[in-house]
Amino acid sequence: MSVLVVGSVALDTLTTPAGKVEDTLGGSAVYFGLAAGQLAGVRIVGVVGPDFPSRERKFLQERNVDIQGLTIGRGPTFRWEGVYGPDFGDARTIRTELGVFASFKPVLPDNYRKTPYVFLANIDPDLQLQVLDQVENPAWIAMDTMNLWIEHKKDVVLKAIKKVDLLFVNASEARQISGSNDLFRAGRYILKRGPRFLVIKLGASGVMVLGGSQPFLLPACPVKKVIDPTGAGDSFAAGMLGFLAGVGGELTFKNITRGLCYGSVTASFAISGFGVEALRNLSKSEIDERLGFYLSTNQLDRVKE
Repeated sequence: MSVLVVGSVALDTLTTPAGKVEDTLGGSAVYFGLAAGQLAGVRIVGVVGPDFPSRERKFLQERNVDIQGLTIGRGPTFRWEGVYGPDFGDARTIRTELGVFASFKPVLPDNYRKTPYVFLANIDPDLQLQVLDQVENPAWIAMDTMNLWIEHKKDVVLKAIKKVDLLFVNASEARQISGSNDLFRAGRYILKRGPRFLVIKLGASGVMVLGGSQPFLLPACPVKKVIDPTGAGDSFAAGMLGFLAGVGGELTFKNITRGLCYGSVTASFAISGFGVEALRNLSKSEIDERLGFYLSTNQLDRVKE
C-alpha cells in the first residue's frame, strides 16, 4: 500500500561541522519519499521549477516514489541555505528563496485521492487543510508542523490537528502548542485536541510516544558519525509510517512502538551523509540489518496496548 506525502521539494545548500554542499536535493517530501520508499509505495505532491534537474526526477521514480503529483511551476525551485553550529544544533537560516513554493496550492491527482495513508509534512497549515479537503476516507492521517506555523497560525494548526490521527512534534513545539513546560502535561493537552497518538521527538535523546496505556520512550539509534542532521525528522516519520503502511496500516500502540524503531533507523541513515546522499542507495536489507541490532537493545516485547 502507498503513503501520500505533501510537502516541499527543494535544492539545499548546507554547511555543517563536516563540510559544505551546494544545491543538493532536499525538501520534506523528498526525505520522506526516499526513506519510506524502501518500506512502502510513496506518492509525492509538491512543486518544482523548470530548473529542477531532470536526473533527480528520474532518480525519485527509480526509488519507488510516484511523482505524478510533482508539478512544474513558473519560476525557480525552492532553495534553502542553512548553517549548523559545532554541536549540530538547529540550523541558522542564511537564505530562503521560495520560488514556485510561494504560490504552491496542492492539487491531488484523481488517483491519489483514495490513498489509504496520508502524511502532511510541515507546510503551511492552510495547505494541510486543503489536502484534507481532497482525500477520500483515508485509514489514517499523520501530520508534522513547526514553530513558525505555531507562532503565526496557531488557530489553524489546532484546526488541522483536530483532523489527524497521529501528530509529530519536537519537545519545544509541544511546549509551544500547549503553553506548558511539562512534556507530559503538554502531551495530554494536545491529545485532547484530536490526535489518537502523539510522537514527541527528543533529538539525540530519542523519542516519546503518548496515547497508549503509558508513555513509551525509545533512545535514538546510534551512529558512528553525524554529518548533517537536515531531514532527520522527515526521515524518522518516513520509517515509522512506511512500516505501518507495510504491515497493513493498523494504528495500534504496539505497531506504533515498532514503527518508532524503523523511524529511528531511517533517521540514523539520513544524518550519516549530506542532504539525502545517505538515502540515495539505501536498501531494505541495510535497514533490516541495522534494525536487528537496534531491536536487540530494546525490549519491545514488553509493550502493551
